Amino acid sequence: MLHIYSKSYSELTTSELYEILQLRVEVFVVEQNCVYQDVDGKDQKAIHIIGTKNNKIVAYTRIFKPRDYFSEASIGRVVVAINERKFGYGHVIMKHSIDAIKNYFDQDLIKISAQLYLKKFYESHNFIQIGEEYLEDNIPHIAMIRTTYEKF
Repeated sequence: MLHIYSKSYSELTTSELYEILQLRVEVFVVEQNCVYQDVDGKDQKAIHIIGTKNNKIVAYTRIFKPRDYFSEASIGRVVVAINERKFGYGHVIMKHSIDAIKNYFDQDLIKISAQLYLKKFYESHNFIQIGEEYLEDNIPHIAMIRTTYEKF
């Protein structure tokens, strides 16, 4: 079972921050074979949505209030450990992230920069594509928005 909680940057322990960065690098740099600067100076502004199983971080996102990343509230760095994906934790962490944006920022409009291959995953959470496909770190991406809040 996945336990989910949220923390601001200043509330994170050094162990939590280490595990978060380790998971992000494991998936976004190593698994996806993409050399990019994951530590981007934005973690300090984010609320971190953390999913643990057996006291280990296995799912994660970070959320932003409007104008801290995009003009709209946003969700980024959506990640689930490879051996935990079969349990649907991506959907669980996204639902919590959408709810957290409503609870923390009272926002309904959410914008994301989504890897193209995950379009259907995000559509299942009521995101719709806006604009054309683009490359980000040599990976096809699309901008997507979600305009209304419905609690799952």
